[in-house]
Amino acid sequence: MPHELPPDFPRFSKRKPDSHKGTFGTGLCVGGSVGMAGSIGLAGTAMLRVGAGLAQLAVPRSILSTVAGYEPSYMTVPLVEDAEGRIAGEAIERVLELGAKATALAVGPGLGRSAELNRFVARLFSEFLKSAVFDADALNALADQPDVFAGAPGARILTPHPGEFRRLIGGRDPGPRAAFVDEAVKLAARTRAVIVLKGSQTVVTDGERSYVNRTGNPGMATGGTGDTLTGIITGLLCQGFEPFDAARLGVFIHGRAGDLAAAEVGEPSLLPTDILRHLPSAIRELTRPA
Repeated sequence: MPHELPPDFPRFSKRKPDSHKGTFGTGLCVGGSVGMAGSIGLAGTAMLRVGAGLAQLAVPRSILSTVAGYEPSYMTVPLVEDAEGRIAGEAIERVLELGAKATALAVGPGLGRSAELNRFVARLFSEFLKSAVFDADALNALADQPDVFAGAPGARILTPHPGEFRRLIGGRDPGPRAAFVDEAVKLAARTRAVIVLKGSQTVVTDGERSYVNRTGNPGMATGGTGDTLTGIITGLLCQGFEPFDAARLGVFIHGRAGDLAAAEVGEPSLLPTDILRHLPSAIRELTRPA
């Protein structure tokens, strides 16, 4: 293991021989729009690659065949869309229906922005009963309506990059990285969410505990790596990891897979799909012996 980890750091366990796909949960990923079909495809594939039993992707009807063509192992569900090829607000009832059968939820990859989607995201945040990850434009929707943070019925994980984080705290620029981290701890305490502040040495905090990640490299600074992380964390939630552990294990193996990928292809050439290919090696490094 090239990185020293605290004794309580979460790890994978060897699977029991009588396990089946239901043992490892169902992840529901909601997002995608015309021009951003790849985002949700990456998230759904990562969900499965990290070990979720089933992955279901709910996307605008017009991009369903494109998303389905990326990976044959996940399921796709068409949603009613608006004139711009984004999920329409009226799709919320169908998504809540799907969510009732899911173990964990991811919202945001490739979602896009609209007033309808603001309301759509707010309802998912306020009504989904289990653990959920909010990323990308779902974070921007939440930033527009901060009152939503009061009273979520299930655990919430927010995964902002610095720009999204500034919007979540009202558009302020905290200044140096240490101040960003302090604000992340405060936001986690105030919202009772786990905050994953992405960047070099990603910080995970629930307002009481904090973890600073040491894996990853500048080659991961490319579109789609965040979507991959969203899928990884959601897949870990599906398998029963508690939210803080799912987040810190997720950022570790995401970064470790990125390091293994960079060693093969070089940092400038690294793509999110390279991270997906190297996830199995990163997971093996963190799997307890039988």
